Amino acid sequence: MRTRLAPATATATMAALGLVATSALAAVGVAPAKGVAQETPADDMLTVGHYLDMERVSDPQISPDGSQVVYTRSWVDKMEDRFGSAVWIMNAGGERNRFLLEGSSPRWSPDGTRLAFVAPGGDGGPAGPQIYVRWMDAEGATSQVTRETEAPSNFKWSPDGRYIYFQRFVPESEPWPIDLPPAPEGATWTPTPRIVDRVHYRFDRIGFLEEGFTHLFRVPSDGGTAQQLTSGSWNAGATFVSGVGNVGYDLTPDGGTLVFDGLMEDADNRYRESHVYAMELATGEVRQLTSEKGPWGQPKVSPDGRAIAYVGYPWTSQTYKTTDLYMMDADGGNPRLVSGSLDRDVGALHWASNSSGVHFTAGDRGTMNVHFATPSGDVRQVTEGMHMLSLSSATEGGRAVGTLTSPHEPGDVVAYDLDGSGAIRQLTEVNADVLAGKRLGEVEEIWYESTGGTQAQGWIVKPPDFDPSREYPLILHIHGGPHGMYNVGFSYPYQNFAANGYVTLYTNPRGSTGYGTDFGNAIDNGYPSVDYDDLMAGVDALIERGYVAEDQMYVTGCSGGGVLSSWVIGHTTRFAAAGVRCPVINWMSFAGNADVTVWGYYRYHGYPWDNPDKYLEHSPLMYVQNVTTPTILMTGELDLRTPMAQTEEYYQALKQLGVPTKMIRFHDEYHGTGSKPSNFMRTQLYLMKWFEEHGGAPRPATDG
Repeated sequence: MRTRLAPATATATMAALGLVATSALAAVGVAPAKGVAQETPADDMLTVGHYLDMERVSDPQISPDGSQVVYTRSWVDKMEDRFGSAVWIMNAGGERNRFLLEGSSPRWSPDGTRLAFVAPGGDGGPAGPQIYVRWMDAEGATSQVTRETEAPSNFKWSPDGRYIYFQRFVPESEPWPIDLPPAPEGATWTPTPRIVDRVHYRFDRIGFLEEGFTHLFRVPSDGGTAQQLTSGSWNAGATFVSGVGNVGYDLTPDGGTLVFDGLMEDADNRYRESHVYAMELATGEVRQLTSEKGPWGQPKVSPDGRAIAYVGYPWTSQTYKTTDLYMMDADGGNPRLVSGSLDRDVGALHWASNSSGVHFTAGDRGTMNVHFATPSGDVRQVTEGMHMLSLSSATEGGRAVGTLTSPHEPGDVVAYDLDGSGAIRQLTEVNADVLAGKRLGEVEEIWYESTGGTQAQGWIVKPPDFDPSREYPLILHIHGGPHGMYNVGFSYPYQNFAANGYVTLYTNPRGSTGYGTDFGNAIDNGYPSVDYDDLMAGVDALIERGYVAEDQMYVTGCSGGGVLSSWVIGHTTRFAAAGVRCPVINWMSFAGNADVTVWGYYRYHGYPWDNPDKYLEHSPLMYVQNVTTPTILMTGELDLRTPMAQTEEYYQALKQLGVPTKMIRFHDEYHGTGSKPSNFMRTQLYLMKWFEEHGGAPRPATDG
């Protein structure tokens, strides 16, 4: 079963969905200069320079009366090597699209007269992010309503508009004094050491965590002193790491009860465990609403106040389970599964205004669409299409806004009706000027059979001037997670590979999300395993089509993709070169050194000291003696998720064995190598340079 997507000239825009822009080094069929990865594209090809002019859209919010939409618009700050952002506003039909204010995360007040947003603090107070409120009248007066020493985030208005609720980190430490003799006057002694007594004491993109917990607050919307609502040595929010992630919370229509997720015990070693709670704001009394053990969260109260929708599943020790949609009465009674046999991860819950059910998004086989579930468990799909569609906000009348991206359409703000009537309407074209006239490669969906009769899905991106009678170099690109889903969203890197004459194959092997619990859990206590079979079956299926040069095949991936790319070259010599990025090489050392320690210990049954053979059996390091593939290793020096030591361990092993290898250590990067615009471009260029040096230049077309 295949669906062909016709080649397109890009006139829409680009938004980052993790896969964003990079460079084009050569016109199709023209070999780039040896030794230096340089841009020599045709005029209608995408380049590194184009990436620097790309913009992103996110988090659109429609006004309560449905007349206006605000959204966050981001761009590359070329001088500071980062992304800047601002809030833009437009009419609901996309007209009068214009800059509104510096900041991000805009939220309309319930009556639509004010807009809350986040921007750096001023007035001599804390300089970090603070919450502001702007009146949406002609005067446009703006007030800073928080002056918190710890940054407030994840905020929402109370139903009556009197308060703004938010979460923030609350430091809490217990000193451990020792009787150290005083330093002599004028002496310079080494600072006090960092004392650690928690399992999770650091986190990627943050670094070392302060001691403390995440809690919920509220502040008068016209300014004043913030009131802490939850407190104690536990985290509000379904997280086992203090200060990380958003709390799922909501308010009853009368504003009297706060419903939130979390675990009212120290969750440091309670991986994936959480409950839903309710707090009576008048008294501060908290009661637990969910009773069965599980990861429960994201509560949403119905407009009539009688029910609460939430997501999760009963506890399982398996490494993957789809999140289902549940409902319960407002007092916690009558909990029930309402997403039925959908067997897909649900998110972005939004109640219908008449409390007749909940709209939500679900990823399915590389796409994302909106569904609707009733309290009795009837489920139907509302939107259809080969795209990734989000649900950001909606009016009481059911007009929704979100973002949409598809194979040849970078993300833009769109509007649609939650009753399923009418077409999805594109409201922005923030990159139309950049992409106008640029040719993109065809993207083709492919289904193929793997071991055990498994049907696996993938996509092929071809050069814009693709000729099926020619042979092309192939890049197999592997996703991370491992429980993640490649999708049909626009991919600048793959289109860039195509512009350089490469065919790219990206697939969702077993372990991926979007195909149900059994498919995603097929690698439980066995990763890597059958996912490797699915990847190789995809390559074989593509070779059968006759346009892949088998001596010019390359493999790469980051994180879980780094695990699998290193696993691949330890189990086959069919690839001419590899780009192993931010990998896990040794599961035994990883478990005690990564920021998500408990996740590492849950990867296989038993601890490493109880079951060492299992950890070693699935460690790519144990198969390094089989590697002959030239391998470039690329990792951020600040990476705490797949720490640099993992890369170093593999690099030294390859060096000992005489395998051609280079290690590239990216400055100012945590997990991944592309959060900085310049590093993102370097990643793409280094990959193609390595492939070029190992035979990856597209071969010129020949007669006959």
